[in-house]
Amino acid sequence: MHHARGRALSGAALLLLTLAAPSPSRPAAPRVDTLLQGLEIPWALAWAPAGRLFVTERPGRAALRGLLAAGARRGGEYGSVRAMSPMPVTWTSHTLSVAGIALPVARAGAGPPVLVLHHDIGTPPRLPFYEALARDFTVLMPSHPGYDGSPRPDWMRSVRDMAVLYQWLLGELEPTRELGRLTLVGLGFGGWIAAELATMAPRALHRLVLVGAMGIKPERGEIADQALVSYIDYVRLGFAGRAGFEAAFGAEPATSQLEQWDLNREMTFRIAWKPYMYNPTLPHLLGGIVTPTLVVWGREDRIVPLECGERYAKALRQARLEVVDGAGHFVEMEQPDALARLVAGFAGKE
Repeated sequence: MHHARGRALSGAALLLLTLAAPSPSRPAAPRVDTLLQGLEIPWALAWAPAGRLFVTERPGRAALRGLLAAGARRGGEYGSVRAMSPMPVTWTSHTLSVAGIALPVARAGAGPPVLVLHHDIGTPPRLPFYEALARDFTVLMPSHPGYDGSPRPDWMRSVRDMAVLYQWLLGELEPTRELGRLTLVGLGFGGWIAAELATMAPRALHRLVLVGAMGIKPERGEIADQALVSYIDYVRLGFAGRAGFEAAFGAEPATSQLEQWDLNREMTFRIAWKPYMYNPTLPHLLGGIVTPTLVVWGREDRIVPLECGERYAKALRQARLEVVDGAGHFVEMEQPDALARLVAGFAGKE
């Protein structure tokens, strides 16, 4: 079989033209398969796992799409289609003064605003999860005060203090000023901050997403105490297996990374030590949040028990719990595609 590559310019669909090898008795008969529909001037494509395509469109959108043609699989019947790189995501960073703190905020993408609050270990700057969200949303990522090189405020003494600071930040950022548009995503420790913030403005958010969130005391298990292990062992504990850790940070993380984990841990002890990683009043306040909420947990989370996710889902008025296989506490690093699909599908609902 010989294949010819085709790309629909009308915006209606992405088509693939297949030409059978001619024979003396039979002329070449083309076959046209519709791979995708509903496109607006498709611009480039790239194969993704499981027979899906990254497709960019002329207005600047990029999306991961499933194929309509059952035979379209990389390396299969249409395996000779050449892959093209998806549209790159451009990040910018600026600093805002909030409560006397110079707060760095990274930004990428376009569309409805999504504010992501990171873990207590900090965060690598350009994770695939963030990049995936930025293809459909305006992604805003502040660095917590006292974490990842941000100035450490001497006055801050609780996670609720940090939540109040972020409530202030929402009024300073142009994409988040309008009530009812923002999706707030909290990862681990950032999930606790997000939950506290939502209790202060229970009707201000469009959607709330809590991923492996601290903040609630488990009734049976316990939240892993990082004071009992080294900072590197604490990070390793957050992955379902060693491979996930090494993919994110390498077999031997750089000295600068180890030092930053240590400094981040110091700030965590300052604001979340007694009681450790939970607020006894929070469960009583969650019922006031009317924002639809997605609670996501890694099935193999060894830092915050799945029981806490079940308690969040039960305490919130409009919440559902999704458990992600093959992930520990750092779901966004081990299963970025799965988490991005959950968040994008949930945040995109009206």
